[in-house]
Amino acid sequence: MSRPARAFIFDMDGTIVDNMAWHTKSWLEFFARRGRLYEADAFFRETAGAQGREILRARLGPEVTDAEIAALALEKDALYREMYGPHRRTIEGLDQLVAQARSRGVQLAVATSAPPLNIAFTLDELELRARFDTVVGATDVARGKPHPDVFLKAAERLGVDPADCIVFEDAPLGVEAARRAGMRAVVITTTLPAAAFAEYDNVVRVVNDYADLSVDALCASM
Repeated sequence: MSRPARAFIFDMDGTIVDNMAWHTKSWLEFFARRGRLYEADAFFRETAGAQGREILRARLGPEVTDAEIAALALEKDALYREMYGPHRRTIEGLDQLVAQARSRGVQLAVATSAPPLNIAFTLDELELRARFDTVVGATDVARGKPHPDVFLKAAERLGVDPADCIVFEDAPLGVEAARRAGMRAVVITTTLPAAAFAEYDNVVRVVNDYADLSVDALCASM
């Protein structure tokens, strides 16, 4: 007999809002201003799901101080918010799925690699925060995805076993983080096609948006 899922855990960028192209654009602009040029698709594949400070450290090297990394991360995120702000909205069907999950007693969390200002920019400006039982961000864990820390922290706060969680993700690093956490995943193809996730055995659905998802069907997949 199948058992109901007890928690849905949503990544934020690319999963609650379709903004990953804007993150990539802002990163490329940020680095171009410093004479560093990257190819967009490769940059996305290498960085989606990682924390900003991890991306900066990997590309700028150990000689840059932690304080400088923190200041540069703030600069990049301000550029992202300026570029994406006029386009900000939830992905189709998300609001209905969240409402349906709440009516079924499924607990809800956001688990993101985003820093606090970007979380507020999305969840507060779109009046979404109150719909979730907890929000876990970059400042709450030591390591970004593909490490499972952010998802495990969300499950811990909810008091839910990882095996009873379904993660909603748009990036391979995020799906890998869910796999390492012992969680199933639903992939939203806002940024990459279904083929990019073919190797992950924890993926239970691959969809373009939330419009055709059913809470009852997802719970039955657990």
